[in-house]
This record gives sequence, C-alpha cells and structure tokens, in this order.
Amino acid sequence: MDTPAIIPLDKRFRGYLPVIIDIETGGFNPKKNALLEIAAVIVELNHEGNLSITERYSTHVIPFKNSELDESALKFNGIDPHHPFRMAVDEHDALDLLFKPIRHAVKRNNCTRAILVGHNPAFDIGFLNAAITRTQIKRSPFHPFSTFDTATLGGLAYQQTVLAKIAQAAGIEWDNDKAHSALYDAEKTAELFCMIVNRWKQLEALDAG
Repeated sequence: MDTPAIIPLDKRFRGYLPVIIDIETGGFNPKKNALLEIAAVIVELNHEGNLSITERYSTHVIPFKNSELDESALKFNGIDPHHPFRMAVDEHDALDLLFKPIRHAVKRNNCTRAILVGHNPAFDIGFLNAAITRTQIKRSPFHPFSTFDTATLGGLAYQQTVLAKIAQAAGIEWDNDKAHSALYDAEKTAELFCMIVNRWKQLEALDAG
C-alpha cells in the first residue's frame, strides 16, 4: 500500500501530478533518432504546503534498432552511445524504471494521471510518446499531449526563456559543465517549476491579505 502524501496534489492541478521530464537524444526526429537518456523528477507538497522535489530517477538508454544518430546532437549533449560504461538499458526497461514510481506517486496524491513538465516540452513528449509506441507499453501514466512549459512560465515570472538564464534570474545555482545531462536539467527544471508555483501561492496569499 502506498504511503499517503503529506498533502495530496489532486486539487492543485485538476487531478494531474506534475512530473518533470528531460530527455537527451541523438537528433530531433522522435521516430528516427535514438532516445539516449531520460530522467524524471517527482514533485509533491510538503508539510508547509509548498511544492518540492521528492524523488529522482534517470537512466541511459540503448539506441533502438535501426535508429539514427546525428553527430551534431551527440556533440551538443556530450553522449557517447557506444561507451562501454554507460550502463544503458533498452527503452522498455527504461520506461518501466520511471513509470513504476510515477504511478505510485500519482496514486498517493489521489491524482488521475501525471502531466509532463518540461522546458520546451513538445520535444520531450514527442520522444516519450514515440518510445511508448515502439515498446507497446499500454499503461503510460502521462497525459498523451498536455504539458506544462517552464520556458513559458520563465518568460512570465523572470522575463527569460532559456533555462540557464531563467535559473540565473531566479537565483538557482547553475553549472554549465553539468548541463545537458538529463538528470541535471530535469532537477533544475523542477527547482524552477517549484519556485514559480510557490511564488504564485505567496502572491495569492498577499492578495487575499
């Protein structure tokens, strides 16, 4: 039995549980280019009613059969898909690793589904849905097309849309040497999302006062 959340999130986002996803790939075409790394960060309400990170998961992924690798994409993210110590798993196992704890988090928060939070999330959900189709996973916890976009939220709250620049404007520590790791980018995106949601809560409280 899942341990109940301290304060379930079901009422905050219309029954959706925000889960921050970042995906590193071998190109821009989700049907042709390989998914190489995926990370998920779960956020929940703490005892003070503020959104905070509770769980983190990530894994390297073996390129699917006959997938294509764009050298410019690999140069950008610094991933060597053939490195002997990547400890990569196939797409099905990678999604299973992430989906199991996400389903548990959805349940303990009395939510109906997870909703993908990402920085320009059309990219991430496109690759996620393509991997779901390839692996024939029947029970994805995610809404198939709805997302939350921290680029948009960052533009609203901090007048910036690039993740590194939003982080700097928000006072979030940023290390360029760690950027473009799926887990690092997902964690920073999660920090930003929590900060904006919690800031909105504070503004609402001021307005109510």
